[in-house]
Amino acid sequence: MFIKLAMGLAIGATAIGVYAQTSDIKAKTPDSAYLQSNDGIVVRSTYGLCWRTGTWRATDAVLGCDGELTPPIISNPTAPAIAPPAQLVVAPVAQPEPKRCDFVATLENDQTFPFDSAILTKAAKKLVDEEVLPQLANCTKIESIQITGHTDSLGSQKYNQLLSEKRAENLATYLKSKNVLFNIKTAGAGATQPIKTCSNNLPRNKLIQCLAPNRRLTIEVKGRSAE
Repeated sequence: MFIKLAMGLAIGATAIGVYAQTSDIKAKTPDSAYLQSNDGIVVRSTYGLCWRTGTWRATDAVLGCDGELTPPIISNPTAPAIAPPAQLVVAPVAQPEPKRCDFVATLENDQTFPFDSAILTKAAKKLVDEEVLPQLANCTKIESIQITGHTDSLGSQKYNQLLSEKRAENLATYLKSKNVLFNIKTAGAGATQPIKTCSNNLPRNKLIQCLAPNRRLTIEVKGRSAE
């Protein structure tokens, strides 16, 4: 019985030694949880599995042992950080400043209004048709239209105030008849904003003629242009 056991161990040792020489798996440390030869080579069975000791743990696994050739077991693995997908950043496009179509037109002298009258003359209507309306047509959006009437200094203050207001209202009515349907505001300045001063010593007819530039209308337009 003893002789048979000794022979078995000798044969096993021979097989182990042969396999150890053909294996190239090194133990992690001299006290590794695998059976190893004197030169640190892990001893493997005839089935290709490494011989473990009683202290072997999963963390002791060596590449090439324990079945398939798998990487060593790593405790508490963490997934690699994944960068967030790149986002397309669209810079806002600067909008061009809208062009203005603001303008001021003046209808003055007796070609606009005869002395002591609020009725637009044919000459005044022609000026509106040829100068004011084309400029309004250049505006894609009208923000405001302000018409202010003016008189000369002849007559009472109250009378001149009412006359200047009536002149502004008559021009607004004419513009509306030409399909200018925007909100038009009117006002009267009477004789408070003269642009010419004349001597009161002049004969009346010459004084009326001298003060003609003060009898006028101003049209102030604010708006935006498409161009």
